[in-house]
Amino acid sequence: MIMQTEATIYLAQQRGCAQSDWYRGLYTFNFGTYSNENRKAFGRLQAFNDETLGAGHTIRYRVAEDTFVLLLPLVGGLNHDTGSATPGFLDVGESYGFFAVKDSVFSISNPYENALINFLQIRFTVSYHGGDLVEGRRHTFDIELHKNQLVPFQPQAQGLGSFLLGTFQGREEGTYQLRNPANGVFIFVLEGAFEVQNRLLHARDGLAITHAEVIEFEALSNEAIILIIEQEA
Repeated sequence: MIMQTEATIYLAQQRGCAQSDWYRGLYTFNFGTYSNENRKAFGRLQAFNDETLGAGHTIRYRVAEDTFVLLLPLVGGLNHDTGSATPGFLDVGESYGFFAVKDSVFSISNPYENALINFLQIRFTVSYHGGDLVEGRRHTFDIELHKNQLVPFQPQAQGLGSFLLGTFQGREEGTYQLRNPANGVFIFVLEGAFEVQNRLLHARDGLAITHAEVIEFEALSNEAIILIIEQEA
């Protein structure tokens, strides 16, 4: 039986936005607080936030339910304090994943005096039962060393799935074989442009796909960067 692939495109210019003189957040999902419209979560993926923080500033977050939080710096490094682990510094080429229990608070700070930082904050709804990830897990990766390949940027978290990044040159093609066709896949273009499953995506566009066995893509520009998350059904 041939499964019918279903897909939803999330255009960069249609994201929700919250902005002040020292912070800007662009939200792919769940931005009803900041807009007249709201896009529901994609499976367990409840938030995919593209955030920019001004020099020397700190922003604090409270989670409304048990959540797995993944931080990924894009420009500049950041200081993080999850409250349950020793505060630390996270640089480009690193990610940090941790569980935040309901009503807990964590913070992110910009350590630089004269520079903005840009990072992704990705959240998944979970049922936390304890374990080693409560203390957080840092992962180092190098997509420049492995060009035209998908590289894991975070260890698989139990019940969540796979996290991959890749830098591709123009006209380079790639595929991603799902571990389970019942899983959903979220794709986000960080830089450049890609054609993914015959759909054109530009920088900061997202694509949610269900009922697929293989994801096929082609880079349409040099140094194009793609992010893929396969989340368990």
